Amino acid sequence: MTAARVFIQTRDFDLSTEIATLRAGDARVGAVCSFVGTVRDRNEGDAVSSMELEHYPGMTEKSIEAIIDKAVARFGIFGARVIHRIGLMQPMEQIVLVAVTSAHRGKSFEACEYIMDYLKSEAPFWKKEQTGQGARWVDARVSDEQALARWATP
Repeated sequence: MTAARVFIQTRDFDLSTEIATLRAGDARVGAVCSFVGTVRDRNEGDAVSSMELEHYPGMTEKSIEAIIDKAVARFGIFGARVIHRIGLMQPMEQIVLVAVTSAHRGKSFEACEYIMDYLKSEAPFWKKEQTGQGARWVDARVSDEQALARWATP
C-alpha cells in the first residue's frame, strides 16, 4: 500500500471514484467494503442546522495512518482509504469515507468497522453543531467507546 490512504479535505467525495481508485490494478482483491457517514439533522433530540468539523493538521493524518496500520496487521487487508471532511457541512452531506479491500468479505467488513470505530474515538477531530439553542461542541458518545472496547481482544 504505497498510495496515499488518508485525505482530510473540505470538498465532497465521489464514492464510485474513490472505490475505483482503491482497487485499481490489484487483482488480489475479492472484496471491497465501505462506510459513508453523513450529517444528521437531529442529535440528542435537537434539530441540527449545520455541523462544523475541525482537526489538528499533521496529527490527525498521523493518527489515522496508525489506525490503518493496525487494521492491516490485524485483518490482512490489501488496501484502505479514509477521507474525512472538515469545515462547515449541512444535514445529508457526506462527512467520512472508510473503504478497505481484501481477499474475502469477512475481513473487509471487520476491518472497515474496526477503522471506523477507532476513527470515531481516537482521531483528533472536533465537531460543533448549530441548533435552535445555539452552537455546541459534540462530546464523545458512550456507544462509541463501547464499540471500541470490543476490539480490545484479538
